[in-house]
Amino acid sequence: MIGGRGGSGREPYLAARVLNALLRENYGHLAGRVTRSKDGVALVLSGGRRVRLVAGALFQDFVVAPEEALGLEEVLRTLKEIAAPADAAGVEAFVRECREALRALDLHDAHREEVLTRLRREPRPAASASAPGPPFEPSARYETLAAFVDHPVYPTARCRSGLSDDDLTAYAPEFAPAFELRWAAVPRERVAGAALPGAPRLPEVGLPSSLAGTHVLFPVHPLTVPRVERIPWVVVGPRARLKVRPTLSMRTVVVDRGTHLKLPLTTSTLGLRNRRSIKPDTLADGARAELLLREMPHPGVFLADEQTYAHAGHEYLGWLVRRLPPGEIVPVAALLAPLPGGGLVVEELAGRWYGGDVTRMLQEYLRLLFGFHVRLLVRYGTALETHQQNLSLVLGTGPPALLVKDNDGLLTSPDRLRAAGLPVPDFADRRMLTDDPHALADVFVTITLHLAAAAVTFGALPARQAARLVRDALVTALDEHGDDPMARLLRARTLDAARLVGKSMITAGTLVDTSRTGARDVNKFYGTSGPNYLRQFLKAAGGAIARGTS
Repeated sequence: MIGGRGGSGREPYLAARVLNALLRENYGHLAGRVTRSKDGVALVLSGGRRVRLVAGALFQDFVVAPEEALGLEEVLRTLKEIAAPADAAGVEAFVRECREALRALDLHDAHREEVLTRLRREPRPAASASAPGPPFEPSARYETLAAFVDHPVYPTARCRSGLSDDDLTAYAPEFAPAFELRWAAVPRERVAGAALPGAPRLPEVGLPSSLAGTHVLFPVHPLTVPRVERIPWVVVGPRARLKVRPTLSMRTVVVDRGTHLKLPLTTSTLGLRNRRSIKPDTLADGARAELLLREMPHPGVFLADEQTYAHAGHEYLGWLVRRLPPGEIVPVAALLAPLPGGGLVVEELAGRWYGGDVTRMLQEYLRLLFGFHVRLLVRYGTALETHQQNLSLVLGTGPPALLVKDNDGLLTSPDRLRAAGLPVPDFADRRMLTDDPHALADVFVTITLHLAAAAVTFGALPARQAARLVRDALVTALDEHGDDPMARLLRARTLDAARLVGKSMITAGTLVDTSRTGARDVNKFYGTSGPNYLRQFLKAAGGAIARGTS
């Protein structure tokens, strides 16, 4: 059995997600094994087993039927059979990824109720902005709850490669841990960037005061200490200081209600090639992207302040301070998460801020989401990787608002920026610049539409109602820009499209080497497509919907 555990209650769930992903990306031409007969649609595995498929999923035509109890090993045997010989290393890496993800799922299940019980004891947010008591709770609670929800499309998102069970329970957000950071003295001449606000003194971390004139203290995540200790010009202090809690991203930690700290980790998530270290150039590029976005202000949208950072020219020696606006900040990834007392986060928030009306809350969210992102794309040729982890709701300080963070994945058009009278940032990563409108639309569809809008809305509401909400909000946002060529392109790529583009995440992230995919960025590698859920769930609603009106 898997990993010598003697079976797992979550194995059929993970096996189905893995097979769905392989089918969605058509890895190894797996779709060629799909059969259709009077008995329905099925996929033939390597051992000859016919797995029944059903339609109706958001991002692909067919998925494994709910009653099929798959084993992970039979799915992985099929993967090995269809894989090209050149992908052998990537396939073995993905096999390990699957097994680590299953172990993490089992571990989370074993601790789930204990974590929820601890969260239930924590201070709860006030019923409204005018209620007595502290109006806002620490954001770490919602970060923990967000980690209870699996990624909408990446099947093995629970895997943090190379981490043990003890590592996960001590530092992963779904276990709601608190821990203290370690500190390293770095030679001053190697440091570029700001001084860390509130850093401890050298003796507080067990280092001599004599280093003060020549060294600077860098925060180090406990999991990264063994790697940093191998850097010959660094001195790691023996004592920990500054208690923190992990956010959903794990490498970013909550210092206090208004401050997060981003630190390198030695693991990978969402694919072998998505390493959680921090390349020095990305810190400056993220800061440049934030300043660019501040030239494009939008009502109801906050940008996290990410201008304070430093690095020492090494991927495991860097940090970023993220300052948050006032308010109750809830990651969009947390909206579908279970609450300690039952129900979902989206229902709790709707109960406190929208009179219990989940639909009205989501309408307001979608209005803000599409109004902002469509304007960015049409007017400024700019698309953001603001997926459900990088986007938050801000509640309790006036009208609901959005918070955008972590902008180093931004894609922008130099031509559109110049036309809008804005300077083109001098990004170190030139992949952030493109004048290809379809490349910009790809980011909008796969991130803003699929992850930030559809995954959340369809998870909270019945499919037809969700499709109408998403479609209506997108129509409204596009109508504000009339016949602008970029608005016409977005309509063609979303409202009017027969199919919607998707990302081949496991193909580019782990299975196939970049020399074969040709992917300049594994997070922007496309080639898959799925049904247009903005149309398919509304076909019976009448001609007005089919014509793209609302």
